[in-house]
Amino acid sequence: MGAESEVVLDQTDNNDNVSVPEKAENRTLRFLKKAALFILSQWLIIGMGIACLLAYLFPNVAKHGGIIKSQYSILYGAVALIFLISGLSVPRHKLYTHMLNWRLHALVQIISFLFVPAVVLAVVHLIIATDPEKEIDPAVLAGYIIVSCIPTTIASNVVMTRSAGGDDAAALVEVLIANILGPFLTAGWTVTLMPNTAEFEPWKSGSSNMTSMYRDVFKQLGLSALLPLVVGQAIRWTWEKRTSMILQKFYVNKWSTACMILLVWTTFSSAFATDSLEALSTQSVVFTVFFNIALYLFLTAVCFSLSRPPQFLRKGSWGKRVFQAISPEETIAVCFCGPAKTTALGIPLLYAMYESMDLYTKSKTSIPVLLYTTEQIFVAHFMVYILRWWRTHLECSGEKRDTESIAGGGHV
Repeated sequence: MGAESEVVLDQTDNNDNVSVPEKAENRTLRFLKKAALFILSQWLIIGMGIACLLAYLFPNVAKHGGIIKSQYSILYGAVALIFLISGLSVPRHKLYTHMLNWRLHALVQIISFLFVPAVVLAVVHLIIATDPEKEIDPAVLAGYIIVSCIPTTIASNVVMTRSAGGDDAAALVEVLIANILGPFLTAGWTVTLMPNTAEFEPWKSGSSNMTSMYRDVFKQLGLSALLPLVVGQAIRWTWEKRTSMILQKFYVNKWSTACMILLVWTTFSSAFATDSLEALSTQSVVFTVFFNIALYLFLTAVCFSLSRPPQFLRKGSWGKRVFQAISPEETIAVCFCGPAKTTALGIPLLYAMYESMDLYTKSKTSIPVLLYTTEQIFVAHFMVYILRWWRTHLECSGEKRDTESIAGGGHV
């Protein structure tokens, strides 16, 4: 007892001996440590900000056809690394299971190719009717029609889904399906949805020569997505335990996030190099920036609601079949795949369809594609935290097991 008292007294004396400046210094160090940890947790946003700054200061470095030939080094190299890592990370049985998941395919592809164009087309016609002075540039509105018709993005969906704790195998499969369908659907769908007014006549008639566009798109899809995915899966099948150990030891999944920063860099470099951002009116730029955020958040809410319909809609045998909920992990994949769009098809398609159009007009038309695909990464970064929290909340409350028992019929 005496020894314990002496220890307590010694500890008290030590605490009393700490001076006021030392206590203040300790508090400062703790604050700085917390601040540093917070900044490190937001390294994607910080990296994207630095990438945008470098793109503005040195646009010729990473623009399409620039010093580092980003159309090859980044659009092939960085994207290929993302899919190689995905192939190394995803178990084979999960890929096979999701290839047969018809409910997931229907949900993601209908949202991407039907619902999003319907929403954007309604907004475009509303602006045409309420903006007789044409303060919003028609090229911007035409660009949004193109945005709505292109498929979901190749890289960021998989990375964000994995970061949020979702089913990255589901995201992988939907990305591949969408980008195989995209070249066949997007061109005709874009021309069909263009408004029948005089100011949209230059975009109403697309180029008849689309052969080079199809060749380039499928070459990029094969070399940057399919081939690395197959190689990654082959390595995982052969050395599964060793592969898993290396992925964890060297934090390989973080490399995918770094590759996304490179994609933002090359996207903005091309925009600044053509001066297309500076060419737009202030109203057009403000509308584009804020509409992108609103559209992405709205589409995310729709994806979540369709993936997890309210309980009252799931009552009865008919309701259970039609409004069936999917698992939380698949819901996260849908929330990232449904609203997202890709520059990998959007920009080549735009330049191939309107090859006879002047570069100035094509650059203005490409602004919605460039800004939406960049802003979606910013917004999705914060959605990662929200969806991760939601999934953790479900697990803690025990609702996940109930949902999985209901959603079991979603797989064939």
